[in-house]
Amino acid sequence: MTDAHTDTQQQQQQPGGWLLQDVSNAMVALHKEQFGRGPTKTRSHLAGADALLCVMEDALLPAERAMVDMGEQQRVRESRMFFQVATAEQFVATVETITGRTVRAFASATDPDHGVVMENFVFEPERRRDGGPPPVGPSPGR
Repeated sequence: MTDAHTDTQQQQQQPGGWLLQDVSNAMVALHKEQFGRGPTKTRSHLAGADALLCVMEDALLPAERAMVDMGEQQRVRESRMFFQVATAEQFVATVETITGRTVRAFASATDPDHGVVMENFVFEPERRRDGGPPPVGPSPGR
């Protein structure tokens, strides 16, 4: 679940509001399951038609915070990269289930100095309603 810092009303008013809330809740649950604790603040955002970004704050483990205090930010980044590889299938499957979209690419990034973790998902382009291939290039009016 996201916590009291998540503005539910704002989530509901933005495009995909409930879907984004579901993704945020699922990312917190996965982090708790996989790492033993979850972030204290989480927001998910659609980034265009085919991308999703989940930003999690206060996401580091106590040992990772201690490593940052020792100046070992790169080791935190490296360990998180290994966590991502080891758990990518669970993160991708969860987002695919919630969104009904196929994830084409997944990447995780960590800013150890600020305790922020970002989960990034890129979807396969959706097909047009007439069954044709997705449009190529920028949409009209952009």
